[in-house]
Amino acid sequence: MPRFRNLDASDITEKSPKNYVTTADIEAEKRLAIELTALIPGSVAIGEESVEDDPSLLDELNNASPVWILDPVDGTGNFAAGKACFALIVAYCVGGETLAGWIHDPINDVTVWAIKGQGAWIGDQRLKIDDTVPIGQMSGSLGPRLRHRMCHTWGYAEDDGRLTRYKCVGMEYLDLARGVLHFARYAGKIKPWDHAAGILIHTEAGGYSQLSGGITGDYQTTAGIIDNSSLLLAPNSPAWAQLHATIGEP
Repeated sequence: MPRFRNLDASDITEKSPKNYVTTADIEAEKRLAIELTALIPGSVAIGEESVEDDPSLLDELNNASPVWILDPVDGTGNFAAGKACFALIVAYCVGGETLAGWIHDPINDVTVWAIKGQGAWIGDQRLKIDDTVPIGQMSGSLGPRLRHRMCHTWGYAEDDGRLTRYKCVGMEYLDLARGVLHFARYAGKIKPWDHAAGILIHTEAGGYSQLSGGITGDYQTTAGIIDNSSLLLAPNSPAWAQLHATIGEP
């Protein structure tokens, strides 16, 4: 946080066009890796920036050792631009199964977390997704290319603010869990540090999600980076099916 709105030009670089990394990402990931692996002897940490340097680290997701999956600053583009929409994401996995996940909003000091089989929580409040909202009244995270389909099928206006994109997956998962958003669709490269914790939190709050396309079914961290599928999250299975019929595939 001391680096937020306090970055020099030399603190910001592009890994690829419009894919930024800052000194905050790198240093926070290092600190998280040291502190978290110390909690569980024999555990390893893999994060967005370490995998950028060594893609073979993804192989750890298929091993039996406990793995911490880290996204130290999710929404780096927002962070670098001084926009107050970014998050820290941590997932804890064993044998390829996500057992716990945390998403922290450092601007508002809010953390949403879940343990497999024990629910999703914000503070001492257990979260439960409202699955009674009609699709035409839902808010959701959706890229601009597919918004027209929602407008045509479900009666949204073309400029309806309920169809949005935060440019920070972590904050979108946080809002999915607490009912600000009702659905989200992601495609392109589906990366474990973006989605492992969020999917567990969403599921433990009562939500439903599935992959479709090249890989179908439940999301698995062992797939590593998925680049031939889409991921759709909805309040329940019937809503997922209705949304998928509209926006599930390109």
